[in-house]
Amino acid sequence: MLLLRCLVALAGLAIVVYTLLSAIRTFVLPRGVSDRLSRAVFLTSRALFNVRTSRASSYEARDRAMALYGPISLLLLPIVWMLLVGGGYALIFWAIYQPTWREAVALSGSSLLTLGFANTSRLSQDLVAFSEAIIGLGLLALLIAYLPTIYASWSRREEAVALLEVRAGSPPTAVQMIVRFFRIGQLDRLSQLWEDWEVWFANIQETHTSLAALSFFRSPSPHRSWITAAGAVLDAAAMMTAIVDVPRDPQRELCLRAGYLALRDIARLFRIEFDPSPRPDGPISIAREEFEEACDRLAGAGVPLKPDRDAGWQAFAGWRVNYDTVLLALAALTMAPEAPWSSDRSLRRAKKANRL
Repeated sequence: MLLLRCLVALAGLAIVVYTLLSAIRTFVLPRGVSDRLSRAVFLTSRALFNVRTSRASSYEARDRAMALYGPISLLLLPIVWMLLVGGGYALIFWAIYQPTWREAVALSGSSLLTLGFANTSRLSQDLVAFSEAIIGLGLLALLIAYLPTIYASWSRREEAVALLEVRAGSPPTAVQMIVRFFRIGQLDRLSQLWEDWEVWFANIQETHTSLAALSFFRSPSPHRSWITAAGAVLDAAAMMTAIVDVPRDPQRELCLRAGYLALRDIARLFRIEFDPSPRPDGPISIAREEFEEACDRLAGAGVPLKPDRDAGWQAFAGWRVNYDTVLLALAALTMAPEAPWSSDRSLRRAKKANRL
């Protein structure tokens, strides 16, 4: 019997420690670490939301449902942590002080929620109860303290996404962005824009890996998304580099590299597979015909293009291959609104997979 109680006490302690580590990895650790417990909560919540969205008759209805997914899943985390801590301490109380199971659960719940309705009769019991109360208050304080941080990061992200609608339309496209800057005479003076978006990519690389729930916090408008905005900027930078006849801008290439590195880090957190060193001539989801059509639209708007379309296609594909897979996968994961060259083909791929 003594051996059983020792094992039960160790099991309870292990549950408490594992839960605390989960909370630390999720909110405190300043790096992208996948936590199994948090991942399980989000996956379970996503399965329930998928049932709801599968019955939606339009994208707007799906978007309204998915707008709740990130916040609800985030708020479920401390509830799950509290339940696990309470269960772990109930095992400890039962193993050490030999009350009935009902008394152990009541004592654990009273301590965790600091209600104080369950009396303790020993100093050691008081100390264990105090430790549980501290953990319970700490878990709640952790979420409350990090909510302003989460929403501040979301606000910074969405400011740039909203401004892009002015520059690239809704949904944003690379062609629309290039044409609009050409019409206002700013096509060869975009270094500041590429620099701003390089900083934006660095910010989401930091925030969306250390606080993974941010990826699922949607834009205020159902037709905007951080991932389709990222795709439009990267495609615009790639086309400007590959086919538009303007002087070379190193800042544009730095923005491209910052962008695909950020998307790769976020994809790695969600265990999305991709080739970290793709060949420049590797396959991409953009067909040559789509590229030619985009070039024709640019030429029709008067945008100066390089004469060699073959070299332009090779250069564009050589940039796109670095972010093609992760862009489409993240668009599907976040159920992004349909946008050319990103979520439009990620949705088709998902539908095709469902038919198989």
